[in-house]
Amino acid sequence: MHDEHAKPNPDESATPDESTDGASRRAVLRTAGLAGAGIGLGALAGGTAHADAPQGAPAVPAAADSAAQAPPRKGKTMIGVPFERRSTVRVGIVGLGNRGGSMIDLFLAVPGVKVVALCDPVKDKTAAAAKKVTDAGQPAPATYTKGDHDYENLCKRGDLDFVYVATPWDWHFEMAKSAMLNGKHVGVECPVSLQLDQLWELVDLSERTRRHCMQLENCCYGKNEMRVLRMAHAGKFGDLLHGAGAYNHDLRGLMFDPDYYEGPWRRLWHTRLRGDLYPNHGFGPVSNYMDINRGDRVTHISSFGTPALGLAEYRKAHMPPGDPSWKETYIESDRTISLVQTAKGRVIRLEHDVSTPHPYSRINSLGGTRGVFEDYPERIYIEPDHTNDEWGDFDKYATEFDHWLWKEHANPPGGHGGMDYIMIFRLMQTMQLGLVPDFDVYDAAVWTSPVPLSHLSIKAKGAPQAIPDFTRGLWKKARPGVDSQKPQA
Repeated sequence: MHDEHAKPNPDESATPDESTDGASRRAVLRTAGLAGAGIGLGALAGGTAHADAPQGAPAVPAAADSAAQAPPRKGKTMIGVPFERRSTVRVGIVGLGNRGGSMIDLFLAVPGVKVVALCDPVKDKTAAAAKKVTDAGQPAPATYTKGDHDYENLCKRGDLDFVYVATPWDWHFEMAKSAMLNGKHVGVECPVSLQLDQLWELVDLSERTRRHCMQLENCCYGKNEMRVLRMAHAGKFGDLLHGAGAYNHDLRGLMFDPDYYEGPWRRLWHTRLRGDLYPNHGFGPVSNYMDINRGDRVTHISSFGTPALGLAEYRKAHMPPGDPSWKETYIESDRTISLVQTAKGRVIRLEHDVSTPHPYSRINSLGGTRGVFEDYPERIYIEPDHTNDEWGDFDKYATEFDHWLWKEHANPPGGHGGMDYIMIFRLMQTMQLGLVPDFDVYDAAVWTSPVPLSHLSIKAKGAPQAIPDFTRGLWKKARPGVDSQKPQA
Protein backbone atom coordinates (compact mmCIF):
# COMPACT_ATOMS: atom_id res chain seq x y z
CA MET A 1 0.00 0.00 0.00
CA HIS A 2 2.03 2.89 1.22
CA ASP A 3 5.55 4.26 1.23
CA GLU A 4 6.42 6.83 3.82
CA HIS A 5 7.76 10.04 2.36
CA ALA A 6 11.29 11.05 3.14
CA LYS A 7 9.69 14.19 4.62
CA PRO A 8 6.15 13.10 5.48
CA ASN A 9 3.39 15.64 5.68
CA PRO A 10 1.88 15.20 9.16
CA ASP A 11 -1.51 16.30 7.84
CA GLU A 12 -1.71 13.49 5.30
CA SER A 13 -3.35 10.25 6.33
CA ALA A 14 -2.13 8.14 3.40
CA THR A 15 0.88 8.29 1.12
CA PRO A 16 2.14 6.29 -1.86
CA ASP A 17 2.46 2.54 -1.40
CA GLU A 18 5.07 -0.13 -1.55
CA SER A 19 8.72 -0.63 -0.91
CA THR A 20 11.57 0.73 -2.97
CA ASP A 21 12.70 -2.84 -2.65
CA GLY A 22 15.71 -4.09 -4.61
CA ALA A 23 13.49 -6.49 -6.53
CA SER A 24 12.31 -3.51 -8.55
CA ARG A 25 15.43 -3.55 -10.69
CA ARG A 26 14.22 -6.63 -12.53
CA ALA A 27 10.56 -5.83 -12.04
CA VAL A 28 10.76 -2.85 -14.38
CA LEU A 29 12.00 -5.16 -17.10
CA ARG A 30 9.70 -8.12 -16.56
CA THR A 31 6.57 -5.96 -16.82
CA ALA A 32 7.51 -4.23 -20.05
CA GLY A 33 4.89 -6.13 -22.01
CA LEU A 34 2.15 -6.03 -19.40
CA ALA A 35 -0.01 -3.41 -21.05
CA GLY A 36 -0.36 -5.53 -24.14
CA ALA A 37 -0.48 -9.16 -23.10
CA GLY A 38 -0.78 -9.32 -19.34
CA ILE A 39 -4.00 -7.48 -18.48
CA GLY A 40 -5.42 -10.97 -18.10
CA LEU A 41 -8.98 -10.50 -19.32
CA GLY A 42 -10.02 -13.36 -21.59
CA ALA A 43 -12.55 -15.78 -20.17
CA LEU A 44 -11.69 -15.31 -16.51
CA ALA A 45 -13.25 -11.97 -15.66
CA GLY A 46 -15.90 -13.71 -13.60
CA GLY A 47 -19.31 -12.99 -12.13
CA THR A 48 -22.84 -12.80 -13.50
CA ALA A 49 -23.64 -9.28 -14.53
CA HIS A 50 -27.23 -9.08 -15.70
CA ALA A 51 -28.70 -11.31 -13.01
CA ASP A 52 -27.75 -8.85 -10.28
CA ALA A 53 -28.72 -5.63 -12.07
CA PRO A 54 -31.67 -3.69 -10.66
CA GLN A 55 -34.86 -3.67 -12.70
CA GLY A 56 -34.74 -1.04 -15.39
CA ALA A 57 -30.96 -0.71 -15.33
CA PRO A 58 -29.45 0.02 -18.75
CA ALA A 59 -28.32 -2.97 -20.72
CA VAL A 60 -24.58 -3.53 -20.91
CA PRO A 61 -22.99 -4.41 -24.24
CA ALA A 62 -22.58 -8.14 -24.67
CA ALA A 63 -18.84 -7.74 -25.18
CA ALA A 64 -18.47 -6.30 -21.70
CA ASP A 65 -20.29 -9.26 -20.16
CA SER A 66 -18.88 -12.01 -22.35
CA ALA A 67 -15.90 -12.37 -20.00
CA ALA A 68 -18.10 -12.31 -16.91
CA GLN A 69 -18.66 -15.99 -16.31
CA ALA A 70 -17.08 -17.18 -13.08
CA PRO A 71 -14.74 -20.14 -13.49
CA PRO A 72 -15.73 -23.29 -11.58
CA ARG A 73 -14.94 -23.17 -7.89
CA LYS A 74 -11.84 -25.21 -6.99
CA GLY A 75 -12.36 -25.22 -3.22
CA LYS A 76 -14.77 -24.15 -0.52
CA THR A 77 -15.43 -20.49 0.13
CA MET A 78 -13.20 -18.58 2.53
CA ILE A 79 -16.09 -16.39 3.66
CA GLY A 80 -16.47 -16.71 7.41
CA VAL A 81 -13.39 -18.90 7.84
CA PRO A 82 -11.53 -18.03 11.07
CA PHE A 83 -7.81 -18.08 11.61
CA GLU A 84 -6.31 -20.86 13.69
CA ARG A 85 -5.99 -19.55 17.23
CA ARG A 86 -2.40 -18.91 18.33
CA SER A 87 -0.89 -17.02 21.24
CA THR A 88 2.05 -15.78 19.16
CA VAL A 89 1.91 -14.77 15.51
CA ARG A 90 5.16 -15.48 13.67
CA VAL A 91 5.68 -13.01 10.82
CA GLY A 92 7.91 -12.93 7.75
CA ILE A 93 8.34 -9.64 5.88
CA VAL A 94 9.20 -9.42 2.18
CA GLY A 95 10.28 -5.97 1.00
CA LEU A 96 12.08 -3.60 3.39
CA GLY A 97 12.09 -0.31 1.52
CA ASN A 98 9.92 2.70 2.31
CA ARG A 99 6.84 0.75 3.34
CA GLY A 100 8.19 -2.49 4.74
CA GLY A 101 11.02 -0.71 6.52
CA SER A 102 8.52 1.39 8.47
CA MET A 103 5.78 -1.19 8.99
CA ILE A 104 8.17 -3.54 10.77
CA ASP A 105 8.09 -1.09 13.69
CA LEU A 106 4.34 -1.62 14.02
CA PHE A 107 4.54 -5.41 13.92
CA LEU A 108 7.13 -5.21 16.68
CA ALA A 109 4.87 -2.86 18.70
CA VAL A 110 1.97 -5.35 18.85
CA PRO A 111 2.15 -7.74 21.84
CA GLY A 112 2.36 -11.40 20.88
CA VAL A 113 3.95 -10.81 17.46
CA LYS A 114 7.37 -12.21 16.61
CA VAL A 115 9.24 -11.16 13.45
CA VAL A 116 10.98 -14.38 12.41
CA ALA A 117 12.27 -13.75 8.88
CA LEU A 118 13.10 -10.84 6.56
CA CYS A 119 13.70 -10.68 2.81
CA ASP A 120 15.07 -7.98 0.52
CA PRO A 121 17.78 -8.24 -2.18
CA VAL A 122 19.27 -5.01 -0.83
CA LYS A 123 21.35 -6.29 2.07
CA ASP A 124 21.66 -2.93 3.82
CA LYS A 125 17.89 -2.65 4.10
CA THR A 126 17.61 -6.17 5.45
CA ALA A 127 20.37 -5.53 7.99
CA ALA A 128 18.72 -2.31 9.20
CA ALA A 129 15.40 -4.10 9.63
CA ALA A 130 17.04 -7.02 11.44
CA LYS A 131 18.59 -4.57 13.90
CA LYS A 132 15.13 -3.23 14.69
CA VAL A 133 14.06 -6.76 15.60
CA THR A 134 16.96 -7.36 17.97
CA ASP A 135 16.67 -3.85 19.42
CA ALA A 136 13.07 -4.77 20.31
CA GLY A 137 14.41 -7.68 22.36
CA GLN A 138 13.51 -10.45 19.92
CA PRO A 139 15.91 -13.08 18.55
CA ALA A 140 17.78 -12.19 15.38
CA PRO A 141 15.55 -12.97 12.39
CA ALA A 142 16.58 -15.16 9.48
CA THR A 143 17.46 -13.04 6.45
CA TYR A 144 16.98 -13.73 2.74
CA THR A 145 19.02 -11.50 0.43
CA LYS A 146 20.14 -13.83 -2.36
CA GLY A 147 18.41 -12.32 -5.36
CA ASP A 148 14.89 -11.52 -6.44
CA HIS A 149 13.44 -14.97 -5.75
CA ASP A 150 14.83 -15.66 -2.29
CA TYR A 151 11.37 -14.84 -0.92
CA GLU A 152 10.42 -18.36 -2.04
CA ASN A 153 12.78 -19.76 0.57
CA LEU A 154 11.29 -17.51 3.24
CA CYS A 155 7.82 -18.78 2.37
CA LYS A 156 8.99 -22.39 2.74
CA ARG A 157 9.91 -21.94 6.40
CA GLY A 158 7.97 -24.07 8.85
CA ASP A 159 7.93 -21.48 11.62
CA LEU A 160 5.87 -18.74 9.94
CA ASP A 161 2.16 -18.03 10.30
CA PHE A 162 1.88 -14.85 8.21
CA VAL A 163 3.80 -13.32 5.31
CA TYR A 164 3.64 -9.56 4.77
CA VAL A 165 4.41 -8.36 1.22
CA ALA A 166 5.56 -4.76 0.74
CA THR A 167 7.37 -4.82 -2.61
CA PRO A 168 6.81 -3.07 -5.96
CA TRP A 169 3.47 -3.99 -7.50
CA ASP A 170 4.94 -6.31 -10.13
CA TRP A 171 5.80 -8.91 -7.49
CA HIS A 172 2.63 -8.94 -5.39
CA PHE A 173 0.86 -11.77 -7.18
CA GLU A 174 3.83 -14.12 -7.28
CA MET A 175 4.67 -13.54 -3.62
CA ALA A 176 1.09 -13.98 -2.41
CA LYS A 177 0.86 -17.17 -4.45
CA SER A 178 4.11 -18.52 -3.00
CA ALA A 179 2.99 -17.79 0.55
CA MET A 180 -0.33 -19.60 0.18
CA LEU A 181 1.16 -22.58 -1.63
CA ASN A 182 3.54 -22.94 1.30
CA GLY A 183 0.74 -22.89 3.86
CA LYS A 184 1.01 -19.27 5.02
CA HIS A 185 -1.63 -16.60 5.40
CA VAL A 186 -0.58 -13.52 3.46
CA GLY A 187 -1.22 -9.79 3.57
CA VAL A 188 -0.31 -7.73 0.51
CA GLU A 189 0.07 -4.01 -0.01
CA CYS A 190 -2.04 -2.35 -2.71
CA PRO A 191 -2.79 -3.40 -5.37
CA VAL A 192 -2.84 -7.16 -4.80
CA SER A 193 -2.37 -7.72 -8.55
CA LEU A 194 -2.83 -5.71 -11.74
CA GLN A 195 -4.29 -8.52 -13.88
CA LEU A 196 -7.82 -9.85 -13.75
CA ASP A 197 -6.92 -13.48 -14.36
CA GLN A 198 -4.44 -13.27 -11.49
CA LEU A 199 -7.16 -11.95 -9.18
CA TRP A 200 -9.19 -15.07 -9.95
CA GLU A 201 -6.13 -17.24 -9.36
CA LEU A 202 -5.63 -15.70 -5.92
CA VAL A 203 -9.28 -16.34 -5.07
CA ASP A 204 -8.97 -19.94 -6.18
CA LEU A 205 -5.67 -20.44 -4.33
CA SER A 206 -7.09 -19.03 -1.11
CA GLU A 207 -10.06 -21.40 -1.35
CA ARG A 208 -7.93 -24.40 -2.27
CA THR A 209 -5.13 -23.88 0.28
CA ARG A 210 -7.48 -22.63 3.06
CA ARG A 211 -5.12 -19.71 3.62
CA HIS A 212 -6.33 -16.12 3.79
CA CYS A 213 -5.04 -13.63 1.21
CA MET A 214 -5.79 -10.07 2.28
CA GLN A 215 -5.37 -6.65 0.73
CA LEU A 216 -3.90 -4.61 3.57
CA GLU A 217 -5.91 -1.48 2.90
CA ASN A 218 -5.03 0.82 5.78
CA CYS A 219 -7.53 3.52 4.81
CA CYS A 220 -10.33 1.18 5.88
CA TYR A 221 -9.00 1.74 9.40
CA GLY A 222 -8.83 5.53 9.26
CA LYS A 223 -10.59 7.24 12.15
CA ASN A 224 -13.00 9.15 9.91
CA GLU A 225 -13.66 6.12 7.73
CA MET A 226 -14.51 3.92 10.70
CA ARG A 227 -16.77 6.58 12.20
CA VAL A 228 -18.66 7.01 8.92
CA LEU A 229 -18.92 3.22 8.62
CA ARG A 230 -20.56 2.87 12.02
CA MET A 231 -22.88 5.80 11.32
CA ALA A 232 -23.91 4.23 8.01
CA HIS A 233 -24.66 0.92 9.70
CA ALA A 234 -26.66 2.76 12.36
CA GLY A 235 -28.85 4.30 9.66
CA LYS A 236 -27.74 7.90 10.19
CA PHE A 237 -27.52 8.46 6.42
CA GLY A 238 -30.83 6.71 5.70
CA ASP A 239 -30.86 4.46 2.65
CA LEU A 240 -27.45 4.74 1.01
CA LEU A 241 -27.39 6.12 -2.53
CA HIS A 242 -23.89 7.18 -3.54
CA GLY A 243 -20.28 7.38 -2.40
CA ALA A 244 -16.92 8.51 -3.68
CA GLY A 245 -13.29 7.73 -3.07
CA ALA A 246 -9.99 8.70 -4.64
CA TYR A 247 -6.25 8.72 -4.66
CA ASN A 248 -5.50 12.28 -5.71
CA HIS A 249 -1.93 12.82 -4.57
CA ASP A 250 0.76 14.81 -6.35
CA LEU A 251 3.62 12.30 -6.71
CA ARG A 252 5.54 13.98 -9.54
CA GLY A 253 8.55 14.89 -7.44
CA LEU A 254 8.77 11.44 -5.88
CA MET A 255 8.30 9.60 -9.18
CA PHE A 256 11.26 11.48 -10.67
CA ASP A 257 13.41 11.10 -7.53
CA PRO A 258 16.06 8.46 -8.35
CA ASP A 259 16.43 7.55 -4.67
CA TYR A 260 12.76 7.15 -3.78
CA TYR A 261 11.12 4.77 -6.25
CA GLU A 262 14.01 2.52 -7.17
CA GLY A 263 13.91 1.40 -10.76
CA PRO A 264 11.93 3.72 -11.12
CA TRP A 265 9.18 1.10 -11.02
CA ARG A 266 6.21 3.29 -10.19
CA ARG A 267 6.72 5.90 -12.90
CA LEU A 268 7.07 3.18 -15.53
CA TRP A 269 3.50 2.03 -14.88
CA HIS A 270 2.48 5.35 -16.46
CA THR A 271 3.95 4.06 -19.74
CA ARG A 272 1.80 0.90 -19.69
CA LEU A 273 -1.77 1.48 -18.50
CA ARG A 274 -4.29 4.28 -18.94
CA GLY A 275 -6.73 3.52 -16.13
CA ASP A 276 -6.94 3.87 -12.36
CA LEU A 277 -3.63 2.43 -11.16
CA TYR A 278 -4.43 2.73 -7.47
CA PRO A 279 -8.15 2.47 -6.63
CA ASN A 280 -7.92 0.71 -3.28
CA HIS A 281 -7.62 3.68 -0.90
CA GLY A 282 -10.88 5.15 -2.12
CA PHE A 283 -12.74 2.00 -3.12
CA GLY A 284 -12.10 0.00 0.05
CA PRO A 285 -13.75 2.35 2.56
CA VAL A 286 -16.76 3.10 0.35
CA SER A 287 -17.21 -0.62 -0.30
CA ASN A 288 -17.34 -1.10 3.45
CA TYR A 289 -19.97 1.61 3.87
CA MET A 290 -22.16 -0.11 1.28
CA ASP A 291 -21.51 -3.67 2.51
CA ILE A 292 -20.04 -4.76 -0.80
CA ASN A 293 -19.70 -8.57 -0.77
CA ARG A 294 -21.90 -8.50 2.34
CA GLY A 295 -25.36 -7.80 0.95
CA ASP A 296 -24.56 -5.78 -2.16
CA ARG A 297 -21.97 -6.09 -4.90
CA VAL A 298 -20.41 -3.95 -7.60
CA THR A 299 -21.49 -5.00 -11.08
CA HIS A 300 -20.02 -2.62 -13.70
CA ILE A 301 -17.49 0.16 -14.10
CA SER A 302 -17.33 2.95 -16.68
CA SER A 303 -14.14 4.99 -16.79
CA PHE A 304 -12.88 8.09 -18.56
CA GLY A 305 -9.40 9.55 -18.66
CA THR A 306 -7.82 12.88 -19.50
CA PRO A 307 -4.78 13.26 -21.76
CA ALA A 308 -1.44 12.26 -20.26
CA LEU A 309 0.40 15.57 -20.01
CA GLY A 310 1.50 16.11 -16.41
CA LEU A 311 4.56 13.86 -16.16
CA ALA A 312 5.99 14.99 -19.49
CA GLU A 313 5.52 18.63 -18.49
CA TYR A 314 7.19 18.02 -15.12
CA ARG A 315 10.07 16.19 -16.82
CA LYS A 316 10.60 19.09 -19.21
CA ALA A 317 10.81 21.54 -16.32
CA HIS A 318 12.93 19.50 -13.92
CA MET A 319 14.94 16.73 -15.60
CA PRO A 320 18.25 17.41 -17.36
CA PRO A 321 18.88 16.37 -20.97
CA GLY A 322 20.08 12.79 -21.18
CA ASP A 323 18.15 11.64 -18.10
CA PRO A 324 16.77 8.09 -18.73
CA SER A 325 13.23 9.38 -18.23
CA TRP A 326 13.42 11.15 -21.61
CA LYS A 327 13.11 7.75 -23.29
CA GLU A 328 9.69 7.19 -21.67
CA THR A 329 6.31 7.85 -23.30
CA TYR A 330 3.53 8.37 -20.79
CA ILE A 331 0.02 7.10 -21.58
CA GLU A 332 -1.55 7.00 -18.11
CA SER A 333 -4.37 9.53 -17.86
CA ASP A 334 -3.49 12.43 -15.62
CA ARG A 335 -6.90 12.00 -14.01
CA THR A 336 -9.19 9.02 -14.34
CA ILE A 337 -12.80 9.22 -13.25
CA SER A 338 -14.83 6.03 -12.91
CA LEU A 339 -18.47 5.37 -12.10
CA VAL A 340 -19.23 2.04 -10.46
CA GLN A 341 -22.76 0.58 -10.29
CA THR A 342 -23.88 -1.78 -7.54
CA ALA A 343 -26.52 -4.49 -7.67
CA LYS A 344 -28.79 -2.33 -5.48
CA GLY A 345 -28.45 0.56 -7.91
CA ARG A 346 -26.06 2.66 -5.88
CA VAL A 347 -23.28 4.63 -7.58
CA ILE A 348 -19.63 4.96 -6.51
CA ARG A 349 -17.29 7.54 -8.07
CA LEU A 350 -13.58 6.78 -8.10
CA GLU A 351 -10.76 9.17 -9.05
CA HIS A 352 -7.02 8.79 -9.55
CA ASP A 353 -4.51 11.59 -10.15
CA VAL A 354 -0.84 11.52 -9.19
CA SER A 355 0.49 13.57 -12.12
CA THR A 356 -0.82 17.11 -11.60
CA PRO A 357 -0.47 19.73 -8.84
CA HIS A 358 -3.23 19.59 -6.23
CA PRO A 359 -3.65 19.12 -2.47
CA TYR A 360 -4.00 15.56 -1.20
CA SER A 361 -7.52 14.09 -1.17
CA ARG A 362 -9.19 10.71 -0.96
CA ILE A 363 -12.61 12.44 -1.30
CA ASN A 364 -14.20 9.89 1.09
CA SER A 365 -17.85 10.81 0.61
CA LEU A 366 -21.08 8.99 1.44
CA GLY A 367 -24.65 10.09 0.75
CA GLY A 368 -28.09 8.72 1.45
CA THR A 369 -31.72 9.72 1.83
CA ARG A 370 -31.04 11.53 5.12
CA GLY A 371 -27.85 13.37 4.27
CA VAL A 372 -24.19 13.29 3.28
CA PHE A 373 -20.64 13.23 4.63
CA GLU A 374 -17.72 14.70 2.71
CA ASP A 375 -14.05 14.64 3.67
CA TYR A 376 -11.07 16.90 2.80
CA PRO A 377 -12.14 18.90 4.73
CA GLU A 378 -14.49 16.80 6.85
CA ARG A 379 -18.08 18.04 7.00
CA ILE A 380 -21.50 16.52 7.44
CA TYR A 381 -25.13 17.35 6.81
CA ILE A 382 -27.81 14.89 7.95
CA GLU A 383 -31.41 15.37 8.94
CA PRO A 384 -32.79 16.11 11.45
CA ASP A 385 -29.47 17.10 13.06
CA HIS A 386 -28.70 19.89 10.58
CA THR A 387 -30.83 22.55 8.93
CA ASN A 388 -30.65 25.63 6.72
CA ASP A 389 -28.22 24.01 4.25
CA GLU A 390 -25.32 24.57 6.66
CA TRP A 391 -22.63 21.95 7.24
CA GLY A 392 -22.40 20.43 10.70
CA ASP A 393 -19.50 19.47 12.98
CA PHE A 394 -18.41 15.88 12.31
CA ASP A 395 -16.54 15.69 15.64
CA LYS A 396 -19.84 15.82 17.53
CA TYR A 397 -20.41 12.21 16.45
CA ALA A 398 -17.12 10.95 17.87
CA THR A 399 -18.34 9.84 21.31
CA GLU A 400 -21.23 7.79 19.99
CA PHE A 401 -19.79 6.44 16.75
CA ASP A 402 -16.01 6.16 16.99
CA HIS A 403 -14.96 2.54 16.56
CA TRP A 404 -13.85 0.64 19.66
CA LEU A 405 -10.37 0.27 18.16
CA TRP A 406 -9.93 4.03 18.11
CA LYS A 407 -11.32 4.37 21.64
CA GLU A 408 -8.84 1.78 22.89
CA HIS A 409 -5.90 3.22 20.90
CA ALA A 410 -6.49 6.96 20.99
CA ASN A 411 -2.89 7.83 20.07
CA PRO A 412 -1.59 4.92 18.00
CA PRO A 413 2.04 4.88 16.86
CA GLY A 414 3.19 4.94 13.26
CA GLY A 415 2.32 6.88 10.14
CA HIS A 416 -0.83 7.90 8.30
CA GLY A 417 -2.53 9.26 11.39
CA GLY A 418 -2.35 5.93 13.20
CA MET A 419 -4.39 3.88 10.75
CA ASP A 420 -1.41 1.65 9.95
CA TYR A 421 -1.09 0.53 13.55
CA ILE A 422 -4.83 0.06 13.98
CA MET A 423 -4.84 -2.20 10.90
CA ILE A 424 -1.87 -4.30 12.05
CA PHE A 425 -3.11 -4.52 15.63
CA ARG A 426 -6.53 -5.73 14.51
CA LEU A 427 -5.14 -8.24 12.00
CA MET A 428 -2.78 -9.72 14.57
CA GLN A 429 -5.61 -9.79 17.12
CA THR A 430 -7.86 -11.80 14.81
CA MET A 431 -5.02 -14.27 14.29
CA GLN A 432 -4.25 -14.57 18.00
CA LEU A 433 -7.89 -15.06 19.00
CA GLY A 434 -8.81 -17.31 16.08
CA LEU A 435 -11.35 -14.87 14.61
CA VAL A 436 -12.58 -14.32 11.06
CA PRO A 437 -10.52 -11.53 9.42
CA ASP A 438 -12.22 -8.21 8.80
CA PHE A 439 -11.70 -8.62 5.03
CA ASP A 440 -10.71 -11.47 2.76
CA VAL A 441 -9.54 -12.44 -0.71
CA TYR A 442 -12.89 -11.51 -2.26
CA ASP A 443 -12.54 -7.95 -0.99
CA ALA A 444 -8.94 -7.83 -2.23
CA ALA A 445 -10.04 -8.87 -5.71
CA VAL A 446 -12.96 -6.43 -5.89
CA TRP A 447 -10.99 -3.44 -4.59
CA THR A 448 -8.23 -4.06 -7.15
CA SER A 449 -10.41 -4.95 -10.16
CA PRO A 450 -10.71 -1.32 -11.35
CA VAL A 451 -7.03 -1.36 -12.35
CA PRO A 452 -7.46 -3.54 -15.48
CA LEU A 453 -11.15 -2.78 -16.00
CA SER A 454 -10.77 1.02 -16.00
CA HIS A 455 -7.98 0.64 -18.55
CA LEU A 456 -10.30 -1.36 -20.81
CA SER A 457 -13.20 1.02 -20.32
CA ILE A 458 -11.10 4.06 -21.22
CA LYS A 459 -9.88 2.28 -24.35
CA ALA A 460 -13.53 1.53 -25.17
CA LYS A 461 -14.50 5.21 -24.78
CA GLY A 462 -16.19 4.65 -21.44
CA ALA A 463 -18.10 1.47 -22.29
CA PRO A 464 -19.16 -0.37 -19.11
CA GLN A 465 -17.02 -3.33 -18.09
CA ALA A 466 -18.47 -6.13 -15.96
CA ILE A 467 -16.89 -6.47 -12.53
CA PRO A 468 -16.56 -10.13 -11.57
CA ASP A 469 -18.53 -11.62 -8.72
CA PHE A 470 -15.54 -13.16 -7.00
CA THR A 471 -17.82 -14.59 -4.26
CA ARG A 472 -19.68 -16.65 -6.88
CA GLY A 473 -23.09 -15.61 -5.60
CA LEU A 474 -22.35 -15.51 -1.87
CA TRP A 475 -22.37 -11.71 -1.75
CA LYS A 476 -26.10 -11.70 -1.07
CA LYS A 477 -25.68 -12.83 2.54
CA ALA A 478 -25.01 -10.16 5.17
CA ARG A 479 -21.92 -10.76 7.30
CA PRO A 480 -19.52 -8.79 9.52
CA GLY A 481 -16.62 -6.77 8.19
CA VAL A 482 -14.44 -3.91 9.40
CA ASP A 483 -17.27 -2.66 11.63
CA SER A 484 -16.34 -5.31 14.18
CA GLN A 485 -17.46 -6.05 17.70
CA LYS A 486 -14.85 -5.80 20.45
CA PRO A 487 -13.74 -9.34 21.34
CA GLN A 488 -14.67 -10.52 24.81
CA ALA A 489 -11.66 -11.05 27.07
